[in-house]
Amino acid sequence: MTAAKDIIRQLQLIPHPEGGYYREMYRSTDRIAEECLHHRFCGGSRSVSTAIYFMMETGNFSAFHRIKSDELWHHYEGVGLEIVVIHPKGTLEILKLGKNLEKGEQPLQVVPEGCWFASRVVDDGFALVGCTVAPGFDFTDFELADRSRLIKAFPEHEKIIVELTRLP
Repeated sequence: MTAAKDIIRQLQLIPHPEGGYYREMYRSTDRIAEECLHHRFCGGSRSVSTAIYFMMETGNFSAFHRIKSDELWHHYEGVGLEIVVIHPKGTLEILKLGKNLEKGEQPLQVVPEGCWFASRVVDDGFALVGCTVAPGFDFTDFELADRSRLIKAFPEHEKIIVELTRLP
C-alpha cells in the first residue's frame, strides 16, 4: 500500500466529483440567512464556514470548476500542488501550494470567488491539503466546467483547459 492509499483509508476520504479524494471535516452549525448573503447566492441559507481534507495524486487532477465563495487552500503533507486559476476577465494565474518556500510555494493560497480553477500535483507523489470555504460550501454553488464552453470564453487558455477538464 502506498502512503497516499494509507492516508485515503485512514482519513476515510471518498472520490470527489472534480477529481481526487475528499472528506468534509467541518461544517459550522451557525448559518447565514439567505437574505443576508450576497445576491450571487440563491437557494437558502449557508453555513458560516466549511472545511475539507482533499487529496490529489500523480496522474489525476481536480478539473476546472468554480464556486460562489472564496476558497482557502492549506498544504498539510506531500508534494506541492499547483492551482490554476482563470479570473473572470481572463487572467491566468498559477498558485503554488506547498511547503517549499525556495520554489515559490506557499502553505496557504486563496482562490477568489467566481474564478475557474483546477489543481494537480507538481511532482510524483501526492498532496494532502485542506480547503476552507466561507460562506460555507454548498453543491448548489458548485459548477463543473464544460470544456467547449470554457474554451469559447477563454480561447487563449485552450491548452491548459484541455489538460484540466474531462469530456462528458
